[in-house]
Amino acid sequence: MRKTVIVAGAVGVIGRGVLGHFEDQDVDLIALSRREPDFVTRAKHLPVDLTDRHSCEALLAQVPAATHLIFAAYQEKPTPAKQVEVNLLMLKNLVEVLEEKAPHLQHVTLMQGGKAYGAHIGPFPSPAKESDARHMPPNFYYDQEDFLREQSEGKSWSWTALRPEAVIGMAVGNPMNLLMAIAVYGTMAKAQGVPMSFPGSKEAYEVLYQVTDTRILASAIDWAGETASCHGEVFNITNGDYFRWSRVWPRIAEFFEIPVGEPFPLSLEEMMADKGPLWEKLTKEHGLKAYSYENVVSWKFGDFILKNTFDNITSTIKARQHGFNDCTDTEEMFIDRLNALREQGFIP
Repeated sequence: MRKTVIVAGAVGVIGRGVLGHFEDQDVDLIALSRREPDFVTRAKHLPVDLTDRHSCEALLAQVPAATHLIFAAYQEKPTPAKQVEVNLLMLKNLVEVLEEKAPHLQHVTLMQGGKAYGAHIGPFPSPAKESDARHMPPNFYYDQEDFLREQSEGKSWSWTALRPEAVIGMAVGNPMNLLMAIAVYGTMAKAQGVPMSFPGSKEAYEVLYQVTDTRILASAIDWAGETASCHGEVFNITNGDYFRWSRVWPRIAEFFEIPVGEPFPLSLEEMMADKGPLWEKLTKEHGLKAYSYENVVSWKFGDFILKNTFDNITSTIKARQHGFNDCTDTEEMFIDRLNALREQGFIP
């Protein structure tokens, strides 16, 4: 069968990175998202509402040759229990309908993350390993993983779950996008003539952290879908290094050609709330892509990541033992990605 890749959540940070990875490969590409891609892609777009079973059945009937599903769809909800309800529903609708409509389905790749270890709750044993015990539920990752384990039993398809951390990639209108938070913060600091102080405590400035470049993650997704030993397994996927913001932040300030300043634990969500008019002014002056200020960045997510005061590191040994060795230097990745944002007209 010709490989046909379906990407659910196609306009998000992960989805866009995955489409880019497969763009030049000899595969058919299907992009699932309610919002049409705002970037160039050869993928066929299907505006599926994954919470609506009838929408799934009607539109997925168009892709009977689907062989690989990458599930990167996500909906934020106010409580963990409500997150389970909607995110499990989306996965079940998609997989169950594909089983019916696409008889040649081979593999499902599920996106998880540091929340599997309780990173959203507080300090966890680190470096975290895939074999670590689960924390007290609810946690929608657990429900989704359990569903895939049970649903795939005795079937012709299998699954793999990947756990990146703070995925760094090109996308706008996505709430979990650290790159845009940093990029817009640096842009605003330069425009207002103030230092680019790290918006967190000195403790947060010095803890160990890690991120995952979408290019690394997309390569791992490709690898997991084609490697038999990955089936039914979970893997941590990061850039392969750890860093402290105290090392990386001065280089980011240098990119914007402004002083770095000292750590200053201001609330991005509060202090950046009034900057919409300034962003609109900069957009017009520099001919930037016309995105509204509300859609271009999520300050709440920036605060969540940059105010973390405990080490957040996971072990990638298991992935290496199974044959995945892609890695990148995180310091250089940030500068490379910021340059790409500038070249593509997202920031001045």
